[in-house]
Amino acid sequence: MQSRQMLAASLGLVAFLALAGYALDSAFVDVASQGQRDRLRGFALTYAGDVEFARDNSIIPPDAPPDERFERPGSGTYAAIVLEGSAWMSGSAHGPRLPELELLEPGQEKIDGPLPISDSADQPGEVIRYGRGFALVRESGGVETELPYTVYILEDAGTLPRQVQVFRQALWRYLGVAGIVLLMLQALVLRWSLRPLRKVISELKRVQRGQANRMGELHPRELEPLTDSINALIESERQNLEHQRNTMSDLAHSLKTPLAVLRTRLEAGASDEELRDELQIQLRRMNDLVGYQLGRAASSGHKLFAAPVEIEPYAEEIVRGLEKIYAAQGVICEFDIDPVARFHGEPGDLQELLGNLLENAFKWAKGRVLLTVKSGEPQPDRRPGITLAVDDDGAGIAPDRIAHVLQRGVRGDERVQGHGIGLAIVQDIVGSYRGELRVGPSPELGGTRFEVVFPPGL
Repeated sequence: MQSRQMLAASLGLVAFLALAGYALDSAFVDVASQGQRDRLRGFALTYAGDVEFARDNSIIPPDAPPDERFERPGSGTYAAIVLEGSAWMSGSAHGPRLPELELLEPGQEKIDGPLPISDSADQPGEVIRYGRGFALVRESGGVETELPYTVYILEDAGTLPRQVQVFRQALWRYLGVAGIVLLMLQALVLRWSLRPLRKVISELKRVQRGQANRMGELHPRELEPLTDSINALIESERQNLEHQRNTMSDLAHSLKTPLAVLRTRLEAGASDEELRDELQIQLRRMNDLVGYQLGRAASSGHKLFAAPVEIEPYAEEIVRGLEKIYAAQGVICEFDIDPVARFHGEPGDLQELLGNLLENAFKWAKGRVLLTVKSGEPQPDRRPGITLAVDDDGAGIAPDRIAHVLQRGVRGDERVQGHGIGLAIVQDIVGSYRGELRVGPSPELGGTRFEVVFPPGL
């Protein structure tokens, strides 16, 4: 991942620097070209402002040129003033053979080139030529006459390319250094930003090797859903394994008593008929124990990320069966179910949970049972929890007997048929989903309320 991100970022950086360099280079060439034209125009205007003419229309050169290069032979910068039939050249133009200079109309401006020239050593070269036409107005005997002349400024054509070359060398050198620095900085930033991910990988390897029981708690907000999910999966698997071990241990321990009874009867020399009756009783008991333990084991194997299950259809199916069983009591079950409430787990767990709670309520109710389901408060990036409550209008449970009733194998009334394991199964299911079972008086019906609260899920 780090290599791919580094490669992608490097390609992006190189492309950006290349485009930036191209844009800066093009901008510099445009600015330098415009600067050259402005510089040549400025020299021409200076000469036009300083030049004087004698009465015979001969040119009186300016005392000082606008730049000392105009006086230095071979400097590559030349000036010329052209009249009809005559011309004046700057000191730097003595020796080189310049291109032909024509007289321009007053106000006409012309820039062309590169044009070929040869220096005093007859070496070829090229120049950029800028010319501008002017007119000197003279009055003689009341008559005004115009003296047209043209000022030319010529500059070595290699001046601009040399400037551009120097700029390009400096530009790409600085961009190269900047690119290397940015790549190094980018590598450091990328390594620093991926450090939490490497920490998560290291912690996960420690968990895989058995050196740690779970992932750490301190992680960036973006990685918290991942680490929470991993911890939840680890905890779920650990609980499932522990539950399976406990179930097998409980099953073995539960079967010891019926087997011990049968062995005692055999050793006591009971008759065949007594042994047959006892065998039927103990086999029925062992069958019930095995069925319960298998059901309990199945209830704990829920999926950690199960799809949401609608509650009302399962509740209606269970209640229809219970109303037939307890028809003699005339018990009626009412629903108050939030339409958006969903159980995030196994449908079998929901059926087992509702079945045990509703059957317990039907068993003790005088005439009414109320099933209430409400959705929990929504939380960002988490599935909403639910609150499920079953109320009855029975005699209720004394507060000091609640803990006793919730124990495995304990019945609220020994005279009532049952195994005393229904509420234990409810507690196991609720615990496997990290929920909470609350038992207390019913504010609605006056009997007992069994309330199950499932927290928001991942």
